Amino acid sequence: MRFAAVGLDHAHAFGQIAGLLGQGCELVGLATDDRDAAVARAVAQRWPDVPWSDDPDELLTDPSVDLVVTAAVPDRRGPIAVRALRHGKDVVADKPGCVSLEQLEEVEKAVAESGRFWSVTFSERFEVRSAVKAGELVQAGRIGRVVQTIGLGPHREGDRAHLAGGEGRPDWFYDRDRTGGILTDIASHQIDQFLFYTGSTTADVVSSSVANYTHPESPRMQDFGDLTLMSDRAHGYVRVDWYTPRGLPTWGDGRTTILGTEGFIELRKYVDLAGREGGDHLFVVDQETTEHVDCSDVELPYYPALVHDVRHRTQTACPQSHTFEVMRLAITAQQNATMRGSAA
Repeated sequence: MRFAAVGLDHAHAFGQIAGLLGQGCELVGLATDDRDAAVARAVAQRWPDVPWSDDPDELLTDPSVDLVVTAAVPDRRGPIAVRALRHGKDVVADKPGCVSLEQLEEVEKAVAESGRFWSVTFSERFEVRSAVKAGELVQAGRIGRVVQTIGLGPHREGDRAHLAGGEGRPDWFYDRDRTGGILTDIASHQIDQFLFYTGSTTADVVSSSVANYTHPESPRMQDFGDLTLMSDRAHGYVRVDWYTPRGLPTWGDGRTTILGTEGFIELRKYVDLAGREGGDHLFVVDQETTEHVDCSDVELPYYPALVHDVRHRTQTACPQSHTFEVMRLAITAQQNATMRGSAA
């Protein structure tokens, strides 16, 4: 399977490219709007033999390319996806896959017209072994019926890994029109997990808010957001922020609590505060015991499933309707959010 990477502005591109290469796919081309971006430079260093195209459209329209991955500036991901879809390619986009309901509608039309799929890489589930294991435990009925999730997504603004070695966030990071806003961007992860763990196909945004408490000089940047969700079977709460202090040994203390009628699961995805080393800490409590589950040998199914879906026209990696609904809810929460602090 031949794929191209078009749009290299966020470090999630590394995971997308490596995930497909790990399945035996061939990276046949690279293109981006800004070759000087830190991520683009790092991609060039990591895969020096892959040819670059000066015009991204050459790869988006190349009939020999089966799939396009994109981690472009968020407001560019929707248009890139539409162009690729309409030229017969499946698309894997970094989250958020688009930044407005208008962009989402264009993607939905392109998917329907082309028969190709649009997958958004919700990496906080797809690329986290403890999150995959939690899904297995939920499906096995370990904690009964899931009635609520609480998803916390703190991030560090100056994290070196997300900056790909760059000295600071690019200008577009501080403009909500380009990022989609903190709920469209980060909270899409937690919305994805709410729908997945609760078995919900749709939900309503009950309330949402965003704020800028630490960047008065950049009022179009948002550093805090939260929202509540409700479906016909469960409740959800999400909190996201850019406040992770330098003292934490990783970029954020990402946590998910999954409440069931017979127990609960808590994920400490990236760090166990003052406890066990490493990440992927899963704790499950049921009617019999409290247990810490080792997730180190859990297989990540997303990229193998993507390749299967391209070859067999299936939806095993993630149902298309689920991806559409996650982005609809995230954008709706963002658009309807109450603003606080210096947010404008």
